[in-house]
Amino acid sequence: MAFLGFSAGLPLLLVGGTFTAWLQDMGVELAAIGFLSWVGIAHSIKVVWAPFVDRLTLPVLGPWMGRRRSWMLLAQLIVASSLLGMALTDPTEYLGLVAVFAVAAAFGSATQDVAIDAYRVEAAARHRQAAMAATYVFGYRIALLAAGAGALHLAAWGNWTLAYSGMALLMGVGLTTTLLIREPQVAVSRDTRQLEQRVVDYLERTPHRGLRRRITAWLIGAVLCPFADFFKRFGLPVAIIILLFVATFRVSDIVMGVMANPFYLDLGFTKDQIANIAAAFGLAMTLFGAALGGVMVSRVGIAPMLIATAILAPLTNLTFSWLATLGPEIHGLIAAIVADNVTGGMAIAVFLAYLASLTNTAYTATQYALFSSLMTLPGQFLGGFTGVVAEQVGWVHFFMISAAAGLPAIALALVLLRYAHPDRIHRPGRDGVETPLQ
Repeated sequence: MAFLGFSAGLPLLLVGGTFTAWLQDMGVELAAIGFLSWVGIAHSIKVVWAPFVDRLTLPVLGPWMGRRRSWMLLAQLIVASSLLGMALTDPTEYLGLVAVFAVAAAFGSATQDVAIDAYRVEAAARHRQAAMAATYVFGYRIALLAAGAGALHLAAWGNWTLAYSGMALLMGVGLTTTLLIREPQVAVSRDTRQLEQRVVDYLERTPHRGLRRRITAWLIGAVLCPFADFFKRFGLPVAIIILLFVATFRVSDIVMGVMANPFYLDLGFTKDQIANIAAAFGLAMTLFGAALGGVMVSRVGIAPMLIATAILAPLTNLTFSWLATLGPEIHGLIAAIVADNVTGGMAIAVFLAYLASLTNTAYTATQYALFSSLMTLPGQFLGGFTGVVAEQVGWVHFFMISAAAGLPAIALALVLLRYAHPDRIHRPGRDGVETPLQ
């Protein structure tokens, strides 16, 4: 999972922050850079094609490697070849071609995320999901460091061709891992089979025949059944509560994170201090928090940790309000980074384990893609207004407001304890019957 996490995290900045830095360094117009930043949207809409990753067996690769591994390998090959194409293309002369390669890399990266998320959920027992998530986060964060600071150092030492070629080569970590691991074994529960049999029975009563019937049956099974299964298992009211909780859990962290670097600079910290403490030291604290979250879930269960992190993650935003009153003091920055990143790392590991518990292994990729997209979209949308809010109310009150943004998630988490206790969720197990999470 560490190596697969590395493979998943590597392309993110290479079509995001590092990509825009490259274009700016090469003298590309800011308007064009702004438009090209849209390539990252692929990660927010991956639920659109997740059903194909879930149900479509790739020719040649599928029978040889299995459904999950074949999609992972194809996506990794697309990312690696696209990064190499970007490395060998001059954006000042062939910006359109660079854009095509960037879009291909972004969609390959999003597809890889879908396949790896499904693999992670299916490859290990339910009580080990937090540990799987923590290890995945470790690899993912190391990849962000490599694609960010590592690529910039390579470009400074050599050139951008060397930087992106080196990143394409690093995708070999994921390719090698995919070739070595085993395809996960999953079963389909009786309820799931009955749900899909209803589709077959329905089509028997329609005039559809031949290819049209097969295509219709496949689309209903791949696209509609995953959502029907989720709402059927939990019931409409509880399912809506779960989706609202998923949508609000990380709003506080995302909203605060958008303004973190502008806050540091405005407060008077130097770029070196931000890089060394907020970035490098912060990364170490996030990894420690993710590991701690994985251990705690295995010891006490998902529910207590979900409540704890739902409270602690927004609460630690108040340390930045304290820092705003303190000024550019190193000890204050260190304390704020420790509090925020440790709880943030714990929250990520715990929440990914919770999302895994919600899925049916018959529809893992589609359902998990829905949850992971919903997890970030509200926060990203609200993040667009953070600059206006910070200008109007000042930093102290801005971080108080960002902490308050976590109150809905706390309330919803408490509601879930009664109606859908995270440690008592029943979902189709590997043996094909309904088995509890613990």
